[in-house]
Amino acid sequence: MQPLSKSELAALERPDHDRMLAQVQIWAGINSGTGNLKGLGTTASLLADAFTSLHGEVELIEPAPVEKVLADGAIVEVAHGRHLVTTVRPDAPIQLLLTGHMDTVFAVDHPFQEQRWLDEGVLNGPGVADMKGGIAVMLAALSAAETAPEFQQIGYQVLINSDEETGSASSAELIKQLARGKLAALTYEPSALPDGTLAGARAGSGNFSIIITGRSAHAGRNPQEGRNAVLAAADLALRLKALTRDGLSVNPAKIDGGSPNNVVPDHAVLRVNLRPHGPDLQDIAYNEIKRLISIIELEHEVSIHLHGHFNRPPKPLTPEAEKLFGLVKSCGEDLGLSIGWKSTGGVCDGNNIEACGVPVVDTMGVRGGSIHSSDEFLITESLVERAKLSALTLLRIAQKGAI
Repeated sequence: MQPLSKSELAALERPDHDRMLAQVQIWAGINSGTGNLKGLGTTASLLADAFTSLHGEVELIEPAPVEKVLADGAIVEVAHGRHLVTTVRPDAPIQLLLTGHMDTVFAVDHPFQEQRWLDEGVLNGPGVADMKGGIAVMLAALSAAETAPEFQQIGYQVLINSDEETGSASSAELIKQLARGKLAALTYEPSALPDGTLAGARAGSGNFSIIITGRSAHAGRNPQEGRNAVLAAADLALRLKALTRDGLSVNPAKIDGGSPNNVVPDHAVLRVNLRPHGPDLQDIAYNEIKRLISIIELEHEVSIHLHGHFNRPPKPLTPEAEKLFGLVKSCGEDLGLSIGWKSTGGVCDGNNIEACGVPVVDTMGVRGGSIHSSDEFLITESLVERAKLSALTLLRIAQKGAI
């Protein structure tokens, strides 16, 4: 263990539980589901006001265009909210990236809108853990680190995007741009487990919409002249599912399409998610998708359009990432916290950051659980606890000039 210095002790006195909790409750009180542009706009404005306290440049960045395949196979552009970027000391010799997201999985008409106390210190509410709590931790940690003289040699950028929950399609290029030249990154997803365990290696993720076009015919008079798109989609779904193996999971999730019972359906859209645990498996999976599509086109005499890609690359635990995890662990020990990590099949913006060659710990947010459900909860004592962990990690990077 390393004794805390005077500047560290002073900085770690800064995070304030009541202030942080109040922020979380205000931010979580606004519905900011990924598709709720009005709610995202309100949230972005509140967050922009909050992050001006860091005395950097605060910008709201327009989202990149994103396409979506509708149930009828039409491809349309989907509107997204703006992304918040804060830049502090861009000319400093050491540059870091900190990221979070303002969106939740709860749509504007979702029944889960209110907060309530489940127990003393356990708050239930939409986005309280994932990740309005994480944003409060990030801001408190940076505010604390800013009080230490050694931190002035650190420059950083903060990204809070509006579409992480749907794969960061409108912010992926922005993540790449901001990751460039960064020594390391911290992302404020909630801990992998309520005890504070971090997520280590992560699988990748690819979402695909496969548009299948057949030929209509009467189901009784001349069915042999039709080409059944739903049947082709079902056949393709089964063959894709059979690709599942160690290190690769395949989930055919939905088939849109069909027709009246007396018509051979000429249209279907198959939705499928694939999660490879390494780049080699990602390449294999993509090549297999294309191979199976060719087979289905030939055997069912249909035409197929593949839409989508692997939007989250696999995130291995690289040697540089292990160093960063080790630093967080040692900071935890100096604060009396036991910090461990485990691999997970879940994905987040940490996948995208690591793919840029920047080591990242992406579960620096609060302790809580049951995220993406109406049972989501935040353990409020973790607000200050995790803010101190981040602040000390930031200060140790500043002192070492490295991770």
